Amino acid sequence: MAHHTVKSGHAALTERLNRFPQGAPPSELLLKILRILFQEREAELVSLLPIRPFTVEKAASLWKVPVVEAERTLNALADKALLLDIERDGTIQYLLPPPMAGFFEFSMMRIREDVDQKALGELFYQYLTVEEDFIKALSTDGETQLGRAFVDETALTPENSLEVLDYERASEVIRTATHRGIGLCYCRHKMEHIGRACDAPRDICMTFNMAAASLIRHGFAREVDVAEGLDLLQEARDRGLVQFGENQQHQVNFICNCCGCCCEAMIAARRFGMLHPVHTANFLPRIDTEACTGCGKCVQACPVEAMALVSANDPRQPKKQKAVLREDICLGCGVCVRACNVGCIDLVSRPQRVITPVDSAHRVVLMAVERGKLQHLIFDTHALASHRAMAAILGVILKLPPLKQALASKQMKSRYLGALISKVSGIKMGT
Repeated sequence: MAHHTVKSGHAALTERLNRFPQGAPPSELLLKILRILFQEREAELVSLLPIRPFTVEKAASLWKVPVVEAERTLNALADKALLLDIERDGTIQYLLPPPMAGFFEFSMMRIREDVDQKALGELFYQYLTVEEDFIKALSTDGETQLGRAFVDETALTPENSLEVLDYERASEVIRTATHRGIGLCYCRHKMEHIGRACDAPRDICMTFNMAAASLIRHGFAREVDVAEGLDLLQEARDRGLVQFGENQQHQVNFICNCCGCCCEAMIAARRFGMLHPVHTANFLPRIDTEACTGCGKCVQACPVEAMALVSANDPRQPKKQKAVLREDICLGCGVCVRACNVGCIDLVSRPQRVITPVDSAHRVVLMAVERGKLQHLIFDTHALASHRAMAAILGVILKLPPLKQALASKQMKSRYLGALISKVSGIKMGT
C-alpha cells in the first residue's frame, strides 16, 4: 500500500513565499522562523493566498469558508503584521508582504510578548547573516534589487543639489507620503538579542503610505507628522546612518536608517559589493588628495568599506596616508562628506545615471523577469481574475527593453505574449 506524505502548512507556506520575485530559500532555519510567527493552520491558509492584493471574498473562496470567518482570520493575521490591510478605491484589500522587506521586519518593529523575539532574533541572524543563502538570493539575483541608497541632501553643494530629482530625496518621500509611521529598527533590535547591537538610534525605522497606515492601525508603528519625520531624518544623518529605501520612484513604502554593523543591507553590500546588491545614489565622492590629512574618519564612517587609506607616497613624510575610493562598491550616500573634518570630500554626479523603477509594479515585474519567476505573477489567481491586474503586468512588460521582453516571452512560452511584443515593437519601429 502506497504511503502519502502530507505536506505541512509551514512547508506549503515556504513554497508560497518563493513565488515572490525575492524568494526565501528553504531551510530548517526558515521553518523554525515560520513556526514562531505562524500557527500551523495559519500557515496552511496563507499558503493559498494570491501574490497580488486580494479581497476578503477572494480569501473566503480560496479557503472555502464563509466571508465572516475569512474576515476574522484575515484581521487576526493583520493584527500580527503577517498581512497588511490596505484601502484601495474604498475597498479593504489584504496583502501578504514578502519576508524582506516585510513580515520579518514587522515582527521586530515593536516590543511584544506574543512571540519569542529573542528566539526570532537569533534565528534571523543565523538565517540572514550566517547562512547567507537568503540574503544573497535577495540582494544579488538579477539586476533590479529591492532597495536603493538615498544621497544625504545636506552633503550636496548648492550646484549639484539642483541635479537631485524629487524621488531621490528622502525628505521628499517624508513630505509627500499619505501616512508616516515610525517603528523599532528591526536590524538593531535583532542584534540586541544576540548581544551585538550598536548604540545608533532604534526608534527610527520609517514606513510610509499604505504600508504605514496598516502598521499604525495595528500598533506596529506610531504615526508622526512631516516635521517629526524630518527631525528623525536629520538625527539619522547626524549619527552617520545611511538612508536605504524602497527601489522605486513613487509611493515608497519604507526608508531604513542603516548602520554598517547591524543592518543587513549594508552587510550584503560589503559581502557582495561587486554584484551591486543595493542600487546606488547618482553621486560619487571626490577626494582632494592634496588637502587630505589621512585621518581616516571617512574610512570609519563608510558603511560598505568603499573608503580606504593608502600611502601618500610623500618622501618627506613616509608615514603619511591619504584616502582613496573604490567607486565600484560606493553607494553614493555622502556619509563620508559629513565625516570629513577638513572638507576635502565633495560629491559629483556619476558618469552614468542610475535608473530607478517607476513604481512597485515596474520593479516587481523586472525582478520577476530577471529571476525567472514571471509565470508566478501571470498565473497568480488574482491576476488571472482581474483584467486590471493583468493589464498592469503586461503594460510593464511592453515597456521593457527588447532583451528583457525576449526573456519574459521565453519564460511564459506564450505565443500571445510574443505576438503582442512583436506588434508593439513593430509599431514603435514604424513611428
